[in-house]
Amino acid sequence: MKFTIKEFNEKFPTSDACLDYLWQIHFADKPCKKCGLLEGFHKLPKRPAYQCECGNQIYPLAGTPFHKSTTDLRTWFLAIFFMTNTRSGMSALQFQRISGVTYKTAWRIFKQVRLMMADDETLLNDNVEADEAYMHPNPQKRSTAKPHNSQVMFGMVERGGRARIKHVKSSGVRVLVPEIQKNIGKTATIYTDEYGSYRLLKRRGYQHETINHSKQEYVVGHVHTQNVENFWSQFKRGIYGVYRHCDPKYLQQYANEYAFRYSNRKSDTPMFELVLVKSGK
Repeated sequence: MKFTIKEFNEKFPTSDACLDYLWQIHFADKPCKKCGLLEGFHKLPKRPAYQCECGNQIYPLAGTPFHKSTTDLRTWFLAIFFMTNTRSGMSALQFQRISGVTYKTAWRIFKQVRLMMADDETLLNDNVEADEAYMHPNPQKRSTAKPHNSQVMFGMVERGGRARIKHVKSSGVRVLVPEIQKNIGKTATIYTDEYGSYRLLKRRGYQHETINHSKQEYVVGHVHTQNVENFWSQFKRGIYGVYRHCDPKYLQQYANEYAFRYSNRKSDTPMFELVLVKSGK
């Protein structure tokens, strides 16, 4: 579902409006834990808090990435808006130019939002395509070859559903199979190429079908890995084209961002709202 910048400006003209939104999605439908009253809260005039008639106070920012931040809440919301409404992401430098914050602040905000975008809650099921990809440490010198110091990414993508992307230490069987077991349910059918690390999947209880890329086979009936390969194409265009360079220690966070947008591309709820719902967890 689309959420335009016009709608954003109308809904969140001030930081107080942003605070009220967090209150509404996290606390407004819950009774007071002290007296049990449901509708007894009101906003305190000069504090980011809501107080019940019994005197109990709730701070909506507590336990969220926004807590104790010196950056106003509307700037945080604006960052989330752009990160969820751009297909290939937005760099911290570009957000610095738009918002007026420092580059350091923009980078820190983006880092925290990517952490909120992480998804490890439920197993992938049905038809899942799995594939590994290699990120070159120097985008300007990348080629089709796999340099010895490439970063290995492992992707698991449901057909028509979610994506789960992991930054792993290698593409060996002892790394990839445990990742599959942690993220894909046994009711799923897994589609891969004939890379050797997937050969044990049937012995681990999975339905497993392969496509032989070495023989120029890419689609044989329902057997293919087109969805996960399309994801890699989008992911690499974003990392190499938008961010230009990504330190390996933050690569998982960038993967979270792209996987989140992919997984929620068909959601009836704006992705902006989905991130804020996760902010209180």
